[in-house]
Amino acid sequence: MIKTINPNDIPFSEVYTYLSSAIAPRPICFASTIDSEGNVNLSPFSFFNVFSANPPIMVFSPVRSGRDGSLKHTHQNIKEIPEVVINIVNHPMVEQMSLASTAYEKGINEFTKAGFTEIKSEIIRPPRVAESPVSFECTVQNIIELDNTPGAGNLIIAKVERIHIHKIFLNKENKLDTTKLDLVGRMGENWYIRANKNALFEIPKPTKTIGIGIDALPKHIKNSTVLTGNNLGRLGTLKNMPSKNEIDAAKKTIEHYGISNDNDLHQFAKDVLNQGDTIKALAILCAR
Repeated sequence: MIKTINPNDIPFSEVYTYLSSAIAPRPICFASTIDSEGNVNLSPFSFFNVFSANPPIMVFSPVRSGRDGSLKHTHQNIKEIPEVVINIVNHPMVEQMSLASTAYEKGINEFTKAGFTEIKSEIIRPPRVAESPVSFECTVQNIIELDNTPGAGNLIIAKVERIHIHKIFLNKENKLDTTKLDLVGRMGENWYIRANKNALFEIPKPTKTIGIGIDALPKHIKNSTVLTGNNLGRLGTLKNMPSKNEIDAAKKTIEHYGISNDNDLHQFAKDVLNQGDTIKALAILCAR
Protein backbone atom coordinates (compact mmCIF):
# COMPACT_ATOMS: atom_id res chain seq x y z
CA MET A 1 0.00 0.00 0.00
CA ILE A 2 1.26 3.48 -0.93
CA LYS A 3 0.13 6.73 0.68
CA THR A 4 0.19 9.50 -1.91
CA ILE A 5 0.20 13.14 -0.79
CA ASN A 6 -0.26 16.36 -2.73
CA PRO A 7 1.86 18.89 -0.80
CA ASN A 8 -0.57 21.62 -1.84
CA ASP A 9 -3.35 19.90 0.14
CA ILE A 10 -1.68 19.81 3.56
CA PRO A 11 -0.14 22.47 5.85
CA PHE A 12 3.49 23.31 5.10
CA SER A 13 4.42 22.11 8.60
CA GLU A 14 3.34 18.61 7.62
CA VAL A 15 5.23 18.88 4.33
CA TYR A 16 8.32 19.85 6.32
CA THR A 17 7.91 16.81 8.57
CA TYR A 18 7.74 14.43 5.62
CA LEU A 19 10.68 16.10 3.85
CA SER A 20 12.96 16.26 6.88
CA SER A 21 12.25 12.65 7.88
CA ALA A 22 12.57 11.12 4.41
CA ILE A 23 15.52 13.15 3.15
CA ALA A 24 18.05 12.18 5.78
CA PRO A 25 20.60 11.98 7.21
CA ARG A 26 21.57 15.53 6.34
CA PRO A 27 24.92 17.18 7.11
CA ILE A 28 24.76 20.18 9.42
CA CYS A 29 25.98 23.65 8.54
CA PHE A 30 26.92 25.34 11.83
CA ALA A 31 27.06 28.90 10.51
CA SER A 32 28.77 31.81 12.24
CA THR A 33 27.95 35.26 10.89
CA ILE A 34 28.25 38.89 11.95
CA ASP A 35 26.02 41.92 11.42
CA SER A 36 27.04 45.45 10.43
CA GLU A 37 27.30 46.46 14.10
CA GLY A 38 29.67 43.60 14.92
CA ASN A 39 27.19 41.31 16.68
CA VAL A 40 28.06 37.63 16.22
CA ASN A 41 25.48 34.93 15.53
CA LEU A 42 25.92 31.16 15.53
CA SER A 43 23.19 28.85 14.21
CA PRO A 44 22.85 25.30 12.77
CA PHE A 45 21.08 24.48 9.48
CA SER A 46 20.51 21.03 8.05
CA PHE A 47 19.33 22.11 4.60
CA PHE A 48 22.98 22.07 3.55
CA ASN A 49 25.52 20.42 1.28
CA VAL A 50 28.59 20.92 -0.91
CA PHE A 51 27.75 21.56 -4.56
CA SER A 52 31.04 22.21 -6.35
CA ALA A 53 34.76 21.58 -5.91
CA ASN A 54 36.09 23.96 -8.58
CA PRO A 55 35.15 26.55 -7.50
CA PRO A 56 34.52 25.16 -3.99
CA ILE A 57 30.88 26.02 -3.29
CA MET A 58 28.61 25.17 -0.38
CA VAL A 59 24.90 25.97 -0.18
CA PHE A 60 22.67 26.12 2.88
CA SER A 61 19.15 27.38 3.45
CA PRO A 62 17.89 29.25 6.53
CA VAL A 63 14.12 28.88 6.14
CA ARG A 64 11.77 31.69 7.10
CA SER A 65 9.95 31.49 10.42
CA GLY A 66 7.01 29.12 10.31
CA ARG A 67 5.00 31.61 12.40
CA ASP A 68 5.37 34.94 10.63
CA GLY A 69 7.70 34.40 7.65
CA SER A 70 10.47 36.53 9.15
CA LEU A 71 14.10 35.95 8.19
CA LYS A 72 16.54 34.08 10.45
CA HIS A 73 19.26 36.22 12.04
CA THR A 74 21.87 34.35 9.99
CA HIS A 75 20.12 35.41 6.78
CA GLN A 76 19.77 39.00 7.97
CA ASN A 77 23.47 39.14 8.91
CA ILE A 78 24.62 37.76 5.58
CA LYS A 79 22.59 40.41 3.75
CA GLU A 80 24.55 43.00 5.75
CA ILE A 81 27.95 41.27 5.77
CA PRO A 82 28.15 38.61 3.01
CA GLU A 83 30.55 36.31 4.85
CA VAL A 84 30.05 33.08 6.81
CA VAL A 85 32.09 30.40 8.53
CA ILE A 86 30.62 26.93 8.00
CA ASN A 87 31.71 24.85 10.98
CA ILE A 88 31.31 21.08 10.80
CA VAL A 89 29.61 19.35 13.74
CA ASN A 90 30.83 16.14 15.36
CA HIS A 91 29.42 14.14 18.25
CA PRO A 92 31.43 15.72 21.10
CA MET A 93 29.79 19.10 20.35
CA VAL A 94 26.28 18.07 19.22
CA GLU A 95 24.40 18.97 22.43
CA GLN A 96 25.99 22.44 22.49
CA MET A 97 25.17 22.84 18.80
CA SER A 98 21.52 22.00 19.55
CA LEU A 99 21.46 24.61 22.31
CA ALA A 100 22.74 27.20 19.83
CA SER A 101 19.63 26.60 17.69
CA THR A 102 17.51 28.30 20.36
CA ALA A 103 15.64 31.34 19.01
CA TYR A 104 17.50 33.93 21.08
CA GLU A 105 16.88 37.63 20.47
CA LYS A 106 18.94 39.31 17.76
CA GLY A 107 22.27 40.48 19.14
CA ILE A 108 22.62 37.56 21.57
CA ASN A 109 25.89 35.69 20.96
CA GLU A 110 25.22 31.93 20.75
CA PHE A 111 28.95 31.26 21.18
CA THR A 112 28.50 32.48 24.75
CA LYS A 113 25.11 30.83 25.35
CA ALA A 114 26.26 27.42 24.08
CA GLY A 115 29.75 27.59 25.58
CA PHE A 116 31.74 27.60 22.33
CA THR A 117 35.10 29.28 21.82
CA GLU A 118 35.48 32.01 19.21
CA ILE A 119 38.64 31.88 17.13
CA LYS A 120 39.54 34.69 14.73
CA SER A 121 39.17 33.89 11.03
CA GLU A 122 41.99 34.69 8.62
CA ILE A 123 40.27 36.63 5.85
CA ILE A 124 36.62 37.17 6.86
CA ARG A 125 35.01 38.87 9.85
CA PRO A 126 32.84 36.14 11.45
CA PRO A 127 34.76 33.96 13.93
CA ARG A 128 35.26 30.21 13.68
CA VAL A 129 34.16 27.62 16.25
CA ALA A 130 37.36 26.38 17.88
CA GLU A 131 35.71 23.09 18.88
CA SER A 132 34.72 22.21 15.31
CA PRO A 133 36.90 19.55 13.61
CA VAL A 134 36.76 21.40 10.27
CA SER A 135 35.80 24.98 9.50
CA PHE A 136 35.37 26.73 6.16
CA GLU A 137 35.75 30.48 5.79
CA CYS A 138 33.38 31.53 3.01
CA THR A 139 32.36 34.59 1.08
CA VAL A 140 28.72 34.67 0.03
CA GLN A 141 28.35 34.75 -3.76
CA ASN A 142 24.57 34.89 -4.00
CA ILE A 143 21.34 34.72 -2.01
CA ILE A 144 18.28 33.22 -3.65
CA GLU A 145 15.08 33.88 -1.72
CA LEU A 146 12.59 31.24 -2.85
CA ASP A 147 9.50 32.97 -1.46
CA ASN A 148 8.39 35.27 1.36
CA THR A 149 5.94 32.79 2.88
CA PRO A 150 6.39 31.01 6.26
CA GLY A 151 8.72 28.05 5.85
CA ALA A 152 10.20 29.27 2.55
CA GLY A 153 13.87 28.53 1.97
CA ASN A 154 16.65 30.97 1.13
CA LEU A 155 19.67 29.56 -0.67
CA ILE A 156 22.93 30.98 0.63
CA ILE A 157 25.60 30.21 -1.98
CA ALA A 158 28.99 30.41 -0.30
CA LYS A 159 32.47 30.10 -1.83
CA VAL A 160 35.13 28.47 0.35
CA GLU A 161 38.15 30.74 0.80
CA ARG A 162 39.99 28.95 3.62
CA ILE A 163 39.79 25.46 5.15
CA HIS A 164 40.87 24.86 8.76
CA ILE A 165 41.34 21.28 9.99
CA HIS A 166 42.35 20.01 13.42
CA LYS A 167 45.32 17.77 12.65
CA ILE A 168 44.11 14.99 14.95
CA PHE A 169 41.48 14.19 12.32
CA LEU A 170 44.01 13.58 9.54
CA ASN A 171 45.34 10.16 8.57
CA LYS A 172 48.89 9.19 7.54
CA GLU A 173 48.20 10.37 3.99
CA ASN A 174 47.29 13.82 5.40
CA LYS A 175 43.65 13.34 4.39
CA LEU A 176 40.59 13.61 6.61
CA ASP A 177 39.95 10.30 8.37
CA THR A 178 36.22 9.55 8.33
CA THR A 179 36.61 7.02 11.14
CA LYS A 180 38.06 9.72 13.43
CA LEU A 181 35.70 12.59 12.61
CA ASP A 182 32.70 11.11 14.47
CA LEU A 183 30.31 13.34 12.51
CA VAL A 184 26.60 13.69 13.18
CA GLY A 185 23.70 14.13 10.77
CA ARG A 186 20.19 15.46 11.12
CA MET A 187 17.21 13.16 10.87
CA GLY A 188 13.49 13.91 11.25
CA GLU A 189 11.88 15.41 14.36
CA ASN A 190 14.35 15.30 17.29
CA TRP A 191 16.50 12.53 15.82
CA TYR A 192 20.19 12.66 14.85
CA ILE A 193 22.57 10.01 13.55
CA ARG A 194 26.17 9.40 14.57
CA ALA A 195 28.68 8.31 11.94
CA ASN A 196 30.98 6.48 14.32
CA LYS A 197 33.31 3.69 13.23
CA ASN A 198 30.85 0.89 14.03
CA ALA A 199 28.17 2.49 11.83
CA LEU A 200 30.45 3.04 8.82
CA PHE A 201 30.75 0.68 5.88
CA GLU A 202 32.53 0.85 2.53
CA ILE A 203 31.21 0.18 -0.96
CA PRO A 204 33.68 -0.10 -3.87
CA LYS A 205 33.02 2.73 -6.31
CA PRO A 206 31.63 1.32 -9.58
CA THR A 207 32.91 4.42 -11.39
CA LYS A 208 36.48 3.09 -11.28
CA THR A 209 35.55 0.26 -13.65
CA ILE A 210 32.56 -0.53 -15.84
CA GLY A 211 30.74 -3.24 -13.89
CA ILE A 212 28.98 -6.14 -15.58
CA GLY A 213 25.66 -5.08 -14.01
CA ILE A 214 22.97 -7.19 -12.37
CA ASP A 215 21.46 -7.95 -15.78
CA ALA A 216 24.56 -9.97 -16.70
CA LEU A 217 24.15 -12.36 -13.76
CA PRO A 218 22.69 -15.85 -14.35
CA LYS A 219 18.95 -16.11 -13.78
CA HIS A 220 19.18 -18.29 -10.65
CA ILE A 221 21.34 -15.61 -9.02
CA LYS A 222 19.03 -12.70 -9.95
CA ASN A 223 16.00 -14.64 -8.70
CA SER A 224 17.63 -15.77 -5.48
CA THR A 225 15.48 -15.73 -2.34
CA VAL A 226 18.63 -15.50 -0.20
CA LEU A 227 20.66 -12.77 -1.87
CA THR A 228 19.50 -9.19 -1.26
CA GLY A 229 19.44 -6.26 -3.65
CA ASN A 230 22.61 -5.00 -1.97
CA ASN A 231 24.27 -8.37 -2.57
CA LEU A 232 23.33 -8.31 -6.25
CA GLY A 233 24.49 -4.72 -6.55
CA ARG A 234 27.91 -5.66 -5.19
CA LEU A 235 28.20 -8.60 -7.61
CA GLY A 236 27.24 -6.29 -10.47
CA THR A 237 30.25 -4.04 -9.81
CA LEU A 238 32.67 -6.74 -10.95
CA LYS A 239 34.44 -6.01 -14.21
CA ASN A 240 34.20 -9.59 -15.51
CA MET A 241 32.46 -12.88 -14.81
CA PRO A 242 34.67 -15.45 -12.98
CA SER A 243 37.17 -17.39 -15.06
CA LYS A 244 36.97 -21.18 -15.57
CA ASN A 245 39.83 -21.65 -13.10
CA GLU A 246 38.03 -19.58 -10.47
CA ILE A 247 34.81 -21.56 -10.97
CA ASP A 248 36.68 -24.88 -10.81
CA ALA A 249 38.28 -23.79 -7.52
CA ALA A 250 34.84 -22.83 -6.21
CA LYS A 251 33.45 -26.27 -7.11
CA LYS A 252 36.14 -27.91 -4.97
CA THR A 253 35.24 -25.61 -2.07
CA ILE A 254 31.56 -26.49 -2.44
CA GLU A 255 32.38 -30.23 -2.46
CA HIS A 256 34.60 -29.79 0.59
CA TYR A 257 31.72 -28.27 2.59
CA GLY A 258 29.15 -30.72 1.23
CA ILE A 259 26.80 -28.04 -0.10
CA SER A 260 24.08 -29.68 -2.17
CA ASN A 261 21.13 -27.26 -2.66
CA ASP A 262 20.67 -23.75 -4.01
CA ASN A 263 19.63 -22.13 -0.74
CA ASP A 264 22.72 -23.39 1.08
CA LEU A 265 24.90 -22.44 -1.90
CA HIS A 266 23.50 -18.91 -2.00
CA GLN A 267 23.87 -18.50 1.76
CA PHE A 268 27.48 -19.67 1.58
CA ALA A 269 28.17 -17.23 -1.27
CA LYS A 270 26.46 -14.46 0.68
CA ASP A 271 28.72 -15.11 3.67
CA VAL A 272 31.79 -14.98 1.42
CA LEU A 273 30.49 -11.77 -0.15
CA ASN A 274 29.98 -10.15 3.25
CA GLN A 275 33.61 -11.01 4.05
CA GLY A 276 34.64 -8.86 1.08
CA ASP A 277 35.61 -11.51 -1.51
CA THR A 278 33.24 -10.57 -4.35
CA ILE A 279 34.86 -12.56 -7.16
CA LYS A 280 34.99 -15.75 -5.05
CA ALA A 281 31.33 -15.28 -4.10
CA LEU A 282 30.29 -15.02 -7.75
CA ALA A 283 32.45 -17.98 -8.68
CA ILE A 284 30.66 -20.05 -6.02
CA LEU A 285 27.30 -18.99 -7.41
CA CYS A 286 28.40 -19.80 -10.96
CA ALA A 287 29.65 -23.24 -9.89
CA ARG A 288 26.03 -24.42 -9.50
